[in-house]
Amino acid sequence: MNESVLLQTALCLPAPDIEALIQGRMIAAMPRKLINSGQQFALYPDNPSIKLLPLDQYYHSSFLSIAQRVFANLNLERVLIKAWARCELCQILNDSEALEVLSQLTVWTKDSLQQTLLQKPYIFLAYLRVYLLPQPLEVPVHTQIRHIVPLPQQLKVSEATPVLSDRAFSQRRHQLEHRIPPEHPELEELQGRISILSTNNSTAAKLDLYIQTCLGWKTPQPNKLPPEYNWIYTIKELGTATTGGNYEKGTAFEQIVHKSLTFLGFGVDPNAKGGAGGMDLYCTTPYPLVGECKAGKSIPDATVEQLSRIGKRHLGKYDYEQTVKLIIGPGEPTTYLQKSAQVSTISIIHPMTLQKLVELHAKHPGSVNLMELKQYLTAGQIDDKIDEYVDKVEETIKLRSQIVTAVKQLGEGEPGSKHQTMVIRTHYNAVFAKETNAKLDDILVHDLLVELSSPLTGYLGRDKGNDWKSDRFYFLRDLS
Repeated sequence: MNESVLLQTALCLPAPDIEALIQGRMIAAMPRKLINSGQQFALYPDNPSIKLLPLDQYYHSSFLSIAQRVFANLNLERVLIKAWARCELCQILNDSEALEVLSQLTVWTKDSLQQTLLQKPYIFLAYLRVYLLPQPLEVPVHTQIRHIVPLPQQLKVSEATPVLSDRAFSQRRHQLEHRIPPEHPELEELQGRISILSTNNSTAAKLDLYIQTCLGWKTPQPNKLPPEYNWIYTIKELGTATTGGNYEKGTAFEQIVHKSLTFLGFGVDPNAKGGAGGMDLYCTTPYPLVGECKAGKSIPDATVEQLSRIGKRHLGKYDYEQTVKLIIGPGEPTTYLQKSAQVSTISIIHPMTLQKLVELHAKHPGSVNLMELKQYLTAGQIDDKIDEYVDKVEETIKLRSQIVTAVKQLGEGEPGSKHQTMVIRTHYNAVFAKETNAKLDDILVHDLLVELSSPLTGYLGRDKGNDWKSDRFYFLRDLS
């Protein structure tokens, strides 16, 4: 249960610095004066009139566009406070040799840190645990630049929405305290470039979020799909809706099937739109697939003959015979329909089965391998076969999740600790492989560790050794 905290003051920091803290890009701040560990305050975005360097020399290029946007949106009369923080540690830094790594762990350039040290004998470096406010608080602008400013009224806050999880913050603090360089600077640079596009491009925004999660800047929300995926839960609803001959309802189901298969990675021909004599569905990649979409209470018995007739007309008999054939519709197929599907090698699935596949892919992008799925698209009603495939994929994800958890457990109490394959395998087999035939060997565990430490997955980190046995792995983020 999160206890409430009453705040009376706010710490003044440059507005871009606060944005970097809110985004989880860093946990450090440079207050004007020393602050005490345990001190709590709102974060007041300041617009300092005196800058040591131009903006493009003060912040890293990967953060520059965000800093420029933040400054451009500052209001001269009102300020929006979006977060509060607790100081976990405040250091006095006067070692110029530490600036190189400090720059790599923050949004500040080495030049800006050096300029700060030239102006003052030391830098105050605060480690802040940041929490978001449920609603931004609007306050008047303070005309004088100050270290701490009073709030117009007491602000009641809680720890319900931390920017970083406890473990992620602990790791980042360990990294900052010991001046350990970032593991994936190239990925951070890529994220900075993508963030420029993310404001107006939903695909770029999703990739931006994914990379930030890989870097540990964002905490993943397990088993919860974001609102833009709500359409997935309408697949079954549209497929089982009684049409009563209503053309628009049938078209709506056809459209959601097109969207679903495109989402899974099929190349869907947009010209296949059904209608009189037209194919409801035609996919060109990764393999040809032709299909019929039937919304309502059940699939008509004549659907197999209809698909065969239309398919041969559009593709020719030979190409049609070589194509994967699919009927998506509700209800239990009649014996006649089942027999016809077997003879014609046509797969039949329920809309709910399609929804399961799409939901799996949404929760774990890339988990649905269409070439593997093809092996399950056999003749007749195949919902049980698709369920078997989904179960198989979920088992592979569960195994990888347990490997990640094994590494995480080995690091309990020692954030960032690194472990060899043999140690991880021993721990995994002792904790998760209760049966003898479920135990893993070193080679398989190492293969999984390498996969999970790829920059494209980012669940673990890896320090390469002289050979595979001396590779060392450490925990980065959970795999739900």
